[in-house]
Amino acid sequence: MAEVFIDRLSIARAARWVDVGCGTGAVTETILARADPASVVGVDPSEAFVGFAREKVTDSRATFEIGDAAALPLSDGDVDVAVSGLVLNFVPDPVAMLAEMRRVTRPEGTVAIYVWDYAEGMAIMRHFWDAAIEQDPAVAEKAESLQFGICRPEPLRAAFTEAGLHDIEIEPIDVPTVFRDFDDYWQPFLMATAPAPRHAMSLSERDREDLRRRLRDRLPIGPDGSIHLTARAWAARAVSGGSAEPL
Repeated sequence: MAEVFIDRLSIARAARWVDVGCGTGAVTETILARADPASVVGVDPSEAFVGFAREKVTDSRATFEIGDAAALPLSDGDVDVAVSGLVLNFVPDPVAMLAEMRRVTRPEGTVAIYVWDYAEGMAIMRHFWDAAIEQDPAVAEKAESLQFGICRPEPLRAAFTEAGLHDIEIEPIDVPTVFRDFDDYWQPFLMATAPAPRHAMSLSERDREDLRRRLRDRLPIGPDGSIHLTARAWAARAVSGGSAEPL
């Protein structure tokens, strides 16, 4: 997903980048490998993630800083490109994050993000919640599609506009997600901390096994046991007008 996102931006070489919510550095590494930047600053609030990224990404063009998405440790117009992958829907104020990305980006620079299409395009999640709601209709309110309403074109465009960005473009990115077998698909729901795994692990052992059966029955499992699904993200990009006015 990150490779398609970075390639589609078509940023000229030797640009200055910031990766907002860099986590362990996956998007930063993609920028280094595919965009030939002059520099990349990765920013994340997690000290553990930043420490891991500093050890993992040894390219001298990359630096990592602890910081908040709505208060980036950069000066006005410090970068040519501000990007963020799979972060915008998790911050308390998406508009404030976008305005801050605009602030640190030079006039006529690029601000771009991508988020999962939880409502329709994330087949991994859609099948899980369809099975969970079949089991108990009351859990519908837990689904990411309701929690993360911004992950659709219209709300994204509205947030970008409110943040003072212009020439907004939004398009889907579809990538195949192939699982070796059902257990390969099911295991992450027993370990991660996102809404779907939290729901799965909140169930009794009996109900969790019932959910597992319902999910297995609805998935498109091939003759060899593999499961071929598609993951969709919405990618949004815009042009910075320089420093944002206070919100």
